[in-house]
Amino acid sequence: MKTTVLDSYAVISYLQQQEGYEEVAAVFEECVTKDREAFMCIVNWGEVIYQALRRGGETRAKLAEDSIRALPIQLVEVNKELTLQAAHLKAFNKMSFADCYAAALAMKRKCELLTGDKEFKQVEDKVKIHWVINKK
Repeated sequence: MKTTVLDSYAVISYLQQQEGYEEVAAVFEECVTKDREAFMCIVNWGEVIYQALRRGGETRAKLAEDSIRALPIQLVEVNKELTLQAAHLKAFNKMSFADCYAAALAMKRKCELLTGDKEFKQVEDKVKIHWVINKK
């Protein structure tokens, strides 16, 4: 079975039907047919929620939370091991700490990371990136 980690970029693009959302939808379809598992770090889930809060307040945030709950995504809590890996990534790359958690989770699960966030170009040698948009 194929395994994928999603960062906030991928989920937001799907929820808002922005560029690349078709790629994310295809991953979710594979999850429903049991050909794939999708994971998301709770830190990245929090990014989706705070962005919704900024854009539309509590109502939009609640809608985002409910939408994510309905998707075939398994949320992963952070622990010491994951945080240590994220810290190592943050120390040597110019990425947000939340992005480091997504990369660390993909490294831990030995799977691809679904994103369109150009910050991840820095860790392409450590994590297989599945780009939902052109990475230029």
